[in-house]
Amino acid sequence: MIDFSDLLKPDNQQPAHMIQLLDPGSYEGWSSEQSASIRSMLSAQKFRGKIGDHALLWGEGQQDWSVVAVVPDREKMGPWCLAKLVDALPEGQYRLADGRAGDAALGWLLAHYRFDRYRQDDNGTSARVLLTQDVARIEPTLHLAHATALVRDLVNVPAADMGPPDLEQAVERVAQPFGAHVTTTRGDALEQGFPMIHAVGKAADRSFAPRLIELEWGDPSHPRLALVGKGICFDSGGLDIKPSSGMRLMKKDMGGAAHALGLAQLIMASRLPVRLHLLIAAAENAIGANAFRPGDILRSRKGLTVEIGNTDAEGRLVLGDALTRAGEEKPELVIDFATLTGAARVAVGPDLPALFSNDDTLAAQALAHGAAVEDPLWRLPLWDPYAEMLKSDVADINNAGDGGFAGAITAALFLKRFVPDNIPWLHLDTFAWRPTAKPSRPKGGEALGMRAIFQLLQERYRPQR
Repeated sequence: MIDFSDLLKPDNQQPAHMIQLLDPGSYEGWSSEQSASIRSMLSAQKFRGKIGDHALLWGEGQQDWSVVAVVPDREKMGPWCLAKLVDALPEGQYRLADGRAGDAALGWLLAHYRFDRYRQDDNGTSARVLLTQDVARIEPTLHLAHATALVRDLVNVPAADMGPPDLEQAVERVAQPFGAHVTTTRGDALEQGFPMIHAVGKAADRSFAPRLIELEWGDPSHPRLALVGKGICFDSGGLDIKPSSGMRLMKKDMGGAAHALGLAQLIMASRLPVRLHLLIAAAENAIGANAFRPGDILRSRKGLTVEIGNTDAEGRLVLGDALTRAGEEKPELVIDFATLTGAARVAVGPDLPALFSNDDTLAAQALAHGAAVEDPLWRLPLWDPYAEMLKSDVADINNAGDGGFAGAITAALFLKRFVPDNIPWLHLDTFAWRPTAKPSRPKGGEALGMRAIFQLLQERYRPQR
């Protein structure tokens, strides 16, 4: 993983190229004050003052040059407003004219992200260092960049190299610097204690055996926060096998686990005063002689029996057992992340995680924080009448909605059965993937919803000093 630490530094007046930011409203006034030579340079570079335009302005010395760029609003610098500019700049040190990078520093850092684990011909990327007088924001911005890169890397790694044991190792690597405690349940103990996780993953090769990975960190006297992640490391669909087109991206079906782990890293690095309990249900939904079958009835950790209407609705099964375990510790808040349903993508597309909650105030706060940090969420209803679609003639509940309607909602209603009624709960059905590249946001694995929820948690819990 890239280390962003050398790319965002305090401004101690060291040599750097100045970046003058304009917006459409200020361009005309600024342009009219420039000399004929500068206007000539702008014209030669086809600089017209449109959003995204930039130009280099040469001075007298060989290294005496600056940059002018147009952003949507220079007073409200969002995280991605400098992203396109960074890719166009040569290697070197830069500072903004007003000295402060603000939220834009995150996009500056993430413009340097590359997933090059499997490339021999990658020459890396030029280091463009940003200097800032806003020193207090350097460390928090680095934490966000590293957590985002962690999510991207975990999702981008193919399933052969990111099975349940690899996911377990990723949790241990995150835990180690913070002294967090990791425990893993597998084998007979998993079958007895978490029967739905075991059933989903039991057909996989023994080296990819299913497991529940738990991390605990923080002062036990602090409020308990549970983060739960769906860690289906590859989803064939099971015996209800997916078509090849549906299987192509299923390395990303552990994207919920990646989000939960990235958020856990952010919480620990920021020293939020919580008792953190991270739970990752890791399994491969494979096909084999011992695979669970349509029509099987599983007994969950909670004791509810679940009829299998479709083996490709496996994520809610592993989450059901993990949510039950989280609830046993009586947290004050439960949050789960999952690449759970194609129905959510049909409803809101790839950019918007579908948000479900049993607490209207909490949901409204999550939406507001997502908008504030440009990591948007979209709420869908926990419409209780649709629970009828999950009825079973032979068990307490069916894992697949009857008729195919409201798939994201019925999946969320299934999960709701495993969350204690008195505990506030957020469920994010996220895509964890960017199908089309944008500046600082390459095609591939992506953190969608993580920064929004972290902003919510920062507001809810004050960090230790």
